Amino acid sequence: MTAPAPTRRSGRWIERWDPEDETFWNETGEKTAKRNLFFSVLSEHIGFSIWAMWSVLVLFMGPQYGLTPADKFLLTSMVTLVGAVVRVPYTFAVAVFGGRNWTIVSAALLLVPTTAAFVVMKPGTSFSTFLLVGLLAGIGGGNFASSMTNINAFFPLRKKGWALGLNAGGGNIGVPVIQLVALAIIGASGGPRVLLGIYIPLIVVAAVLAALFMDNLASVKNDTGAAKDAAKDAHTWIMSFLYIGTFGSFIGYSFAFGQVLTNQFGRTPLQAAYLTFIGPLLGSLIRPVGGWLADRYGGARITLWNYVGMAAATAVLVVASMQKSLPLFVSVFVVLFVLSGLGNGSTYKMIPGIFQAKALAKGLTGEEAAAYGRRLSGASMGLIGAVGALGGVGINMAFRQSFLSYGSGTGAFVAFLAFYGACFVVTWAVYLRRPAGQVHANTAASEAKPQLSYAEV
Repeated sequence: MTAPAPTRRSGRWIERWDPEDETFWNETGEKTAKRNLFFSVLSEHIGFSIWAMWSVLVLFMGPQYGLTPADKFLLTSMVTLVGAVVRVPYTFAVAVFGGRNWTIVSAALLLVPTTAAFVVMKPGTSFSTFLLVGLLAGIGGGNFASSMTNINAFFPLRKKGWALGLNAGGGNIGVPVIQLVALAIIGASGGPRVLLGIYIPLIVVAAVLAALFMDNLASVKNDTGAAKDAAKDAHTWIMSFLYIGTFGSFIGYSFAFGQVLTNQFGRTPLQAAYLTFIGPLLGSLIRPVGGWLADRYGGARITLWNYVGMAAATAVLVVASMQKSLPLFVSVFVVLFVLSGLGNGSTYKMIPGIFQAKALAKGLTGEEAAAYGRRLSGASMGLIGAVGALGGVGINMAFRQSFLSYGSGTGAFVAFLAFYGACFVVTWAVYLRRPAGQVHANTAASEAKPQLSYAEV
């Protein structure tokens, strides 16, 4: 039987969407989902670039701007904080306005912080003004949450690890891209306004393309009950904690790496810019691989061993920092970026799997179970993404305090090492400790139901 095509009403709304139906997916769903994924990645990519732009702008801001290293770490910390907080409302905006409609709005909103920064970026501007304008750039961090929630609804469970990894990785890569653009501008003796002038028209292009080629899903309705249920579920907060360790590390290090190189190792802005983009670039590119590995071997297993690697890399960074070995420091920092990106993909794959497992535990099957999983995983993603991004705030504040207290980042790395150890313990204890790892009670009734191990999520 031929699968029915998605029916639309005005404003590019799709009323019928069933990606778990393989016939529907193969004949009509996959093409539509991939088209929306592509343009979602484009908008989210530019959003990440705008969110990260102050990590680059501070490299342009020499002594004539009158900012101390502590001022710059505080500025990037506050930008990260706003990006974390706005992820919660951005998540639910998809259900209120539609994925396509909100992508248009959220992309267009990026013109506000970019234009404001263009106006104030000059010596003599007060730190409070820079801080206020920097806070506006935080809205770029919200695009991730709305994009992930939207794409989560388009893809079937068996494809979510790959799709969410690609969506997030394409967004994450906005960080190294703006750093590369800044490198070219600094190398050509250009100023920060050149960088901002490049991104203003790109924002307009992203908004227009979203309007032309994306769709809204009518099945994604505003559901405040889902938000409340997700907030009450312990797994939402456990995964938030784990996501602090992966994405919090990625965005925190992305914002701080250049400042560590200039303050601890005496690199010039141009020398720092030559190095800062490498880690975020590789970390972004590897994120879909983390999702793919999680699809194949289980997100919990990949996440567990990924934290082992992150802890080992951080231990080496402590040694490199104490010995002031720049080659070792940069090499291992890049490895840490790669591991954070891999863990980003594996942890986000765990989210829909966990709620699908809970649906099976309730005795739900088929589309009913899939709908339950989509409902709660979509709602939880905004909360998890917001809390995870707060890890970036913690990293920048830890570096700030470490430099104030010790004149280097060594103290901060010791704290990060302890945190990765805690993440390892939580992952093992919650998702891998029980040999059977089953969600269901050991009863005759439950044995007749489909089962999914937490170790498989």
